Amino acid sequence: MQSRHTSATPAQDAGDHTQQSKKAAASGWIGSALEYYDFFIYATAASLIFPQLFFPKGDPTTAIIASLATYGVGYVARPIGAFVLGHLGDTHGRKNVLLWCMFLMGFSTIGVGLLPTYDQVGLWAPALLVIMRLLQGFAVAGEISGASSMILEHAPFGRRGFFSSFTLQGVQAGQILAAAVFLPLAHYMPAEQFNVWGWRIPFLLSFLVIIAGWVIRRTVEETPVFKAADKKDAQRRSPVVDAFRDCTPNMLRVVCMALMNVIPVVATIFGAAYAVQPAYGIGFAKDVYLWIPVVGNIVAVLIIPYVGKLSDRIGRRPPIIVGSLLAGLFAFAYLYAISIHNVPLAFVMSLLMWGVVYQGYNAVFPSFYPELFPTRSRVSAMAIAQNVGTAITAMLPALFTAVAPPGADHIWLTVGAIAFAITVVAALAALSARETYRIPLEKLGEPDAQPVAKGEYDRMRAQAELQGGFAKS
Repeated sequence: MQSRHTSATPAQDAGDHTQQSKKAAASGWIGSALEYYDFFIYATAASLIFPQLFFPKGDPTTAIIASLATYGVGYVARPIGAFVLGHLGDTHGRKNVLLWCMFLMGFSTIGVGLLPTYDQVGLWAPALLVIMRLLQGFAVAGEISGASSMILEHAPFGRRGFFSSFTLQGVQAGQILAAAVFLPLAHYMPAEQFNVWGWRIPFLLSFLVIIAGWVIRRTVEETPVFKAADKKDAQRRSPVVDAFRDCTPNMLRVVCMALMNVIPVVATIFGAAYAVQPAYGIGFAKDVYLWIPVVGNIVAVLIIPYVGKLSDRIGRRPPIIVGSLLAGLFAFAYLYAISIHNVPLAFVMSLLMWGVVYQGYNAVFPSFYPELFPTRSRVSAMAIAQNVGTAITAMLPALFTAVAPPGADHIWLTVGAIAFAITVVAALAALSARETYRIPLEKLGEPDAQPVAKGEYDRMRAQAELQGGFAKS
């Protein structure tokens, strides 16, 4: 491999770079889709079925809060996983940490599918469920930061936003797959069979996820910029120490921007409980409600690459700021549609809130976050900051249920107001950050780094598009 590169022409080197960019993006897409399938089948089950299976019967409100709290436990474990997996990603390579994340996630998900219920073992059931969820949260902590860093570092200058967006397109595809697996089971299986054993099928299918993910990710090469940094700084300090020493202001910005996780929480977790749990009295059918996140994610998958490409033209901050504020406003309308039992309107509001405007943030942060940090601590800084932010939003489903319990007045207004306030915080954090899209890869994270002149950048971006790498969109 090395000898071939030493004799390659510039055109061949460009072609090799393009192929590595495509291969890294495809690997990030497929790996994220498979791993987040595991993560989100739990989220779906926590809203739709776990309150009746793993918690004491008698008080439905308590059961809903407890079930959604176990969903949040996975996010609480993520900062711990971020410290460990971020360190490994910055010391042992992006490729290796992504493989470790995948194996740990897959086996813990299979474990959920094998758990006994509360009727079988009593309080051991929720205790074991919490343990499995902790392992899931630990594992997923390194996925987006590792995959985003790998894709960004392989991407050609001028197309980093486009290529990095495939990480989150894969995440959305994983959510589609998670809901799509539940849809036929919830629709075609008798309710009694689904509650007894049908819900286990999506979790046990993770065995296939492990095999597919390993086949895909083991063939990806480590990024050249990581190899160079690893050789240059062989005796350097811990990347976690470097991150806190050199990157604390940007890490705080990422923490605040990551609070945008409130939108998927509203759309799929609290929204699902509000719509289908009998205690709330809305009465959406489970199989009907499951189509809302499916359709919203299908729209998101289509939009994400175009928003990523837009960020390569106008910068990272404008789409994040606009998308955050609009998503917060649409949260009101979405919850109101559920409150008036209007399924078609809930569909439309879901598409606008989650499928369209939220992607201004969702499609761009996989490039913006890692661009804020230097190579030597990129995975650690992004993983820690992002997962701390998402951990803060982890208990929002339980908080929403506590402040707007079944029978409360104006549930949609209360929860919507909290969600919008959080999106304002995220937008202000993005506004305070420096723009990064025209800074060369080797200079990212340096306080005195200067962006390439706009005219020169546009020329380089056009040249990168002509060299290929997926559709030029």
